[in-house]
Amino acid sequence: MEWILQLPILFFSVVVHEFCHGWAAWHLGDDTAERAERLTLNPLAHVDPFGTVFLPLVCFFLRAPMFGWAKPVPVNAARLRDPAGGMLRVALAGPASNLALAVAAAFLFKAVLLSSWIPPDCRKTLFDVLLFAITINLVLAFFNLVPVFPLDGSRILGGLLPKDWRKAYYKHIPYGAVIILVLITTKAFGALVLFPSKLILAGFARLGLIG
Repeated sequence: MEWILQLPILFFSVVVHEFCHGWAAWHLGDDTAERAERLTLNPLAHVDPFGTVFLPLVCFFLRAPMFGWAKPVPVNAARLRDPAGGMLRVALAGPASNLALAVAAAFLFKAVLLSSWIPPDCRKTLFDVLLFAITINLVLAFFNLVPVFPLDGSRILGGLLPKDWRKAYYKHIPYGAVIILVLITTKAFGALVLFPSKLILAGFARLGLIG
């Protein structure tokens, strides 16, 4: 029954991720997401048939860790006040929001830890929920930071590279989905996503935020 608690947290995390992309773009001059009615925290506006519905169901039936994504928020780089630098900041907004959610969940975990008035059974459920919230948001953040199109990391790296290098780098775009599939099914996923997530979890534990 864990999925009943995990699914809303996953939905909320991916919705906040996409909302922050749209908000960052709006703040920098592009109202495309707003005009598309995507500048909202309403999860129905961000549902992606595969990433928000099918994939979580597959995870449930296979008893795999819950994972998924929301429909990408539309952004028009030409409408940003600083197209190159603006896209970099818009791309960073998504992973940054997940890192912020992970930190917030860690502090809530600590608050529950210090709340002796909460019944033991309820405390255990809250610990499980908050630990999942921390973990899934760290995984979402580092997964999206992988520099392969269409992940946010590709736009971040593209914004940092010199123009000539950027053109060569973007030649991988047609093969992005295949590259991501290879990364997920090999040890590269562990190195790029799970390893840094575990490092931060260990850091939270050392700080006494989780236990």
